[in-house]
Amino acid sequence: MATAARAVEDRTAGAAEQPEAGSPAAERLLGVLNDGCLALMISLGHRSGLFEAMADLPPSTSEEVARAAELDERYVREWLGAMLVGGIVRYDPARRTYRLPEEQAAFLTRRAGPDNLAVLMQYVAVLAGVEDRVLECFRHGGGVPYSAYPRFQQVQAEETRAVFDATLLDRTLPLVPGLVERLRAGIEVAEIGCGQGHALNLMAAAFPNSRLVGLDLSKEGVAAARAQAAVQGLENVSFVVKDVATLDSVGRYDLVTAFDAIHDQAEPRRVLRNVARALRPDGRLLMVDIRARTAVHENLDHPLGALLYSISCMHCMTVSLAQGGEGLGTAWGEEKALELLREAGFARVDVRQVEGDIMNSYYVASRG
Repeated sequence: MATAARAVEDRTAGAAEQPEAGSPAAERLLGVLNDGCLALMISLGHRSGLFEAMADLPPSTSEEVARAAELDERYVREWLGAMLVGGIVRYDPARRTYRLPEEQAAFLTRRAGPDNLAVLMQYVAVLAGVEDRVLECFRHGGGVPYSAYPRFQQVQAEETRAVFDATLLDRTLPLVPGLVERLRAGIEVAEIGCGQGHALNLMAAAFPNSRLVGLDLSKEGVAAARAQAAVQGLENVSFVVKDVATLDSVGRYDLVTAFDAIHDQAEPRRVLRNVARALRPDGRLLMVDIRARTAVHENLDHPLGALLYSISCMHCMTVSLAQGGEGLGTAWGEEKALELLREAGFARVDVRQVEGDIMNSYYVASRG
């Protein structure tokens, strides 16, 4: 903290002689420092339910906010301080009351659905937990295994659940011509890298005549998917613990889906070849993956560019490398994705976008 303060003092003291010397860089870095810490506080606000509590409250004191959220007042008061100086909440000094403006609540509460950016803030804390191990990889190579991220799948499931609820049935599946009608009639579907299975369970409930199977390497994810299917009473869906690099089905599926599951595979080329072989002649692959360009300089204007490369370095790339994999990285990009799809045997690939989704591109691929 003393170093940062000294940088500000030095910049101020020398302003008359060198008005531009170093000031943009210092201001940029100090902004990064403040915002990085604010991201942690927003994550805490999300996980503790503080944003939900404040969204339903009139202007309230820290005691009233803490009581509504059933939390310790001293911690809530300090958190409110961070929210105030960070520009998230408003404060009335005369009444000592805080309020969460509607324009902030629209992006910080669970009722915001896929617009809830507080969910994404959790990645900062999750990734920081493996910083020491990633540093060792910088020095010695290799990677950090998936088992080192106990909360990653939980956070990812929360993030994608809201997106699936809002877009999967009405916007994503209709990207494949005739798919909804075929699902209603009854087809064979597989999802690779299904995680906790929310997308597949949504499809199973909506299309009871189709038979669906989810494949994932994570035992915990598959267990959660099975539990949810049981709660919903779904009998047309199953989940299997499986490394999709060993998928050996031939001509079995009418549809294979892969939602943000290819770029962090150890052997993405082998996985895509397996998928192509597993599809029936008129089958389709619906692959949803990160929207970016392969050339790094073409991502300069990406609204989430820093997030993509950071989450890649701290998770997606290193998890792949830990398995001796290719380490494509999160921002592998559309050009590389098309290259791998065509190499795997997909002769036709259409790249589509879904309105409101700045994170992903949607690939509809077939062998003929």
